[in-house]
Amino acid sequence: MASAETFQRARRPEQKLRRQDAILGAARELALRDGVRSVSLADIAGRVGIHKSALLRYFETREQIFLELTAQAWQDWVRAVHAELDNAERGSAELVADVFARSFGDRPLLCDLIAHTPLNLERNVSPGAVRRYKLTSLAAVDEAATLVQRVLPELTLAEGREFVAAMASLAGAGWQIANPGPTLQELYASDPALGHACVDLIPRLRRTAEILLAGLIPSRPPA
Repeated sequence: MASAETFQRARRPEQKLRRQDAILGAARELALRDGVRSVSLADIAGRVGIHKSALLRYFETREQIFLELTAQAWQDWVRAVHAELDNAERGSAELVADVFARSFGDRPLLCDLIAHTPLNLERNVSPGAVRRYKLTSLAAVDEAATLVQRVLPELTLAEGREFVAAMASLAGAGWQIANPGPTLQELYASDPALGHACVDLIPRLRRTAEILLAGLIPSRPPA
């Protein structure tokens, strides 16, 4: 953990970048451990070893920290999708469904952040910060949609985008359902009537992806 004295002495641009990275790293660790909604600005500052007011020299708000983490997570995600689909054979909707299910399901922080982005993270930051985030996330969606169309050329690029956006939204909501807090976990375990309240995320995402891909062409509006 960095000391307050170390942070006070930093002046050069590269030192400020290291500080920002340290803040983002602390927020990432805490969010993975406790969930995004549970992490406060004071928690992040304490993890880094600085006062909360000093942290605000590097980020506008708690929400901007997590919005930056969301942008980074989107970039990591689309790289993973590239690794899976760049050399994939054409025509396999099953493969596309599996790749997208695993790519989201294996990234709990991204799923958690996706759910909070429109509710909270975009609402307490400057328009400039939202614009930077949107450009990054939309670019990731477009890249992924292009990959989907490459494997499934019968789809249009717009349909690829529709598929990717729908899967992202489902991943954000589904992760919250699949990962209830300890109190709810005990409740679900104790009451057989609530046995279906908690879902297994990756199989749910895979099944929904298959349904979406199968329905995009038949559901096209008449020309």
